Amino acid sequence: MKMDTYNGKVYRLGGLTSLALIIYSLVTVLIVAFIGGPPVTIEECYSMLGENKLYGLLRLDVLTVFFMPLYYILFYSIYKALRKENNWLLTISTILVFAGITLFLATPSVFSYLHLSNKFAVATTDFQRNQLLSAGEAILASDMWHGTGALIGGLLLQTGAFLISLIMLKDNTFSRLTAYIGIATHGLDLAHIVIGFVAPPVGVILMAIAGPLYLLWFPLVGARLFKLSK
Repeated sequence: MKMDTYNGKVYRLGGLTSLALIIYSLVTVLIVAFIGGPPVTIEECYSMLGENKLYGLLRLDVLTVFFMPLYYILFYSIYKALRKENNWLLTISTILVFAGITLFLATPSVFSYLHLSNKFAVATTDFQRNQLLSAGEAILASDMWHGTGALIGGLLLQTGAFLISLIMLKDNTFSRLTAYIGIATHGLDLAHIVIGFVAPPVGVILMAIAGPLYLLWFPLVGARLFKLSK
């Protein structure tokens, strides 16, 4: 009975997490559409933060820093829902997801950009400005969209999520529709990371397809978790 109560709370929390991630995904789409995506150069980054710090932080994906940890809760609740016995593949897949999330969370540099941009705004000599630009370029090369840690984290996360979606297909806990959309979503996201190494434009196209699929996957997973919690 205690275990059933615990599982019910986990499923309910997972469902609430899905709702939060739906909101996060929608807000991210609106930010990119109406405010803009991440800056390409460090000069653009400093200028952007100097003109409007809030818009600048949003374009630098500050929301990801706060919402990404919710993936721990979501995938733990999925793990609990699928784990009917000692399923080694499910365990390994969940570990991959958790490792990927941890690596990814170690890379955000949004507050470093903010600190450097504040210094850049009050710099009085070309030497100071050039130093701050060089420091910014170094951070840009290792942030959550360009750094090795972030890329490896993304590979681990999407590989684990893809495998979990395959497990869903063989299990009757989640619908086949949820499993297929999960396979498509995480498969395309994984492909976008891998192909992005050699053909960045193709990677962008794959991500543009995968992104909206999350708006289907999160509600399906969340609805099922809420149902399991009752």
